[in-house]
Amino acid sequence: MNADNPRSGSARSQAEELLAAPADWDLSPSRHRHHKDMLMQQIDQDLSAPGATSPAPPRRRLPRLGLVLPAVSLALAGALVITSSHGGHGSAPAAGSAASGPARVNSATATLDRIAAAAMKTDVTPVTEDQFVYIRRLARENKGAFGGPVALGATHKEEAWTAQKPGPVTTTGWLRSSGKDAVMPGQLVPSTFATPVRPGLWHPTYAWLAQLPTDPDALLKVLYSQTTVEKGESKDEAVFREIGDLLGSVIMPPATASALYKAVARVPGVTRVPDAVDAAGRHGIGITHKDSGSRTRSVLIFDKGTLAYLGSQAYFINGGARTGSTAGDVLFGVDAVMARGVVDRHGEVPPKTAG
Repeated sequence: MNADNPRSGSARSQAEELLAAPADWDLSPSRHRHHKDMLMQQIDQDLSAPGATSPAPPRRRLPRLGLVLPAVSLALAGALVITSSHGGHGSAPAAGSAASGPARVNSATATLDRIAAAAMKTDVTPVTEDQFVYIRRLARENKGAFGGPVALGATHKEEAWTAQKPGPVTTTGWLRSSGKDAVMPGQLVPSTFATPVRPGLWHPTYAWLAQLPTDPDALLKVLYSQTTVEKGESKDEAVFREIGDLLGSVIMPPATASALYKAVARVPGVTRVPDAVDAAGRHGIGITHKDSGSRTRSVLIFDKGTLAYLGSQAYFINGGARTGSTAGDVLFGVDAVMARGVVDRHGEVPPKTAG
C-alpha cells in the first residue's frame, strides 16, 4: 500500500491569506516533517547560544501535499513546479512497541477517548475521486535569522486542494498562500512528485482513509509500518507527526477518525496540555508528544466544547539548544484550520468558506 510513498522535505511556513510559483526541486532521500529535513539539519548544528536561537528558519510542511518550499530565503522562491523524490519507508514496529501495547490510562487517553466518541458522531459526506478536498488555514512560522532568536512572522493564509484520483499520479494537489510573510503569495502551485504515487500517507485520499482498519491497534500497526523516521526522531515521534499531518489536511470518514484518535492514545509519550492556542487565537485542549531524544515537539489542539480539531503548535525543546540549556520550550510555528470543504476543481473555494 505504501510502495509509492515518496519522501519530500518539510515545509511549514494577521489573519487570512501562502504559496506558489513553480520550482524545480528534488530532495535527498531523507525527508522530514513536522518541520524536519532542513529543520533537523539546522537543529543538529551547534547553536551558539543556550537560549531560544534560530537555526535557519524551518520549512513548514504544508498539508500533506508533498510540496516543499523553503522558508529560508525568498530568493530561492523566485522561479522555481516543486517536485519530491522517492525515498525509503518506515519499518514495522518492534516487539513491545506502541502498536502492540495496550493504551495507557492517563489524562491524554481519557481526553482522546472523548474526542474519538465525538468524531464518530460527525456527519461526513464521502468525497468522490473526481473531486478535491479543500483546506484553508492560518499559519505563522519562524522567520528568525540563522543563529538568532526565534521570531515568528505574520499570520498568513494557506489554502490546499488535495486531488482524490486513485492514481498513480504525479500531481496530488495544489497550494496557494497570501498575506504578509507568505512565500510567493497569490499563485496556485501544483504539488508534484518525481515518481507517480498511489493513495497512502503521501497521497491520503478519502477512499484510502475509508479502507484503513478501524481497530485502533490494527490502525496503529499500519501507521508504524508506513511512517518514515527522520534523523533525530524516534518511531513514536514520527507516527505522532504523521497523525498530526493527516488531521490538518484531510476530510476523514468518522469511523477512521475515531480509530485514529484512539490510536494516538497508544503512542508512548503522549500527554495532555490543559490549554493551547492556535494561530487564530482559539484556546483548546492540547495533545502533545515529547521524546527524550528530540529537540522539537508538536501539540495538536482540539476545541474544548465540540472537541473538533483546531490546529497545531511546534516547539523547540529547551529552546532547541544543546544539552545544558536552561531555556524553556520555544514556539516556532503555529497554525489553525479555518475551513474544510469539497470542490470539483482546484482553485475553487466552497461557498460556505468564501472570503
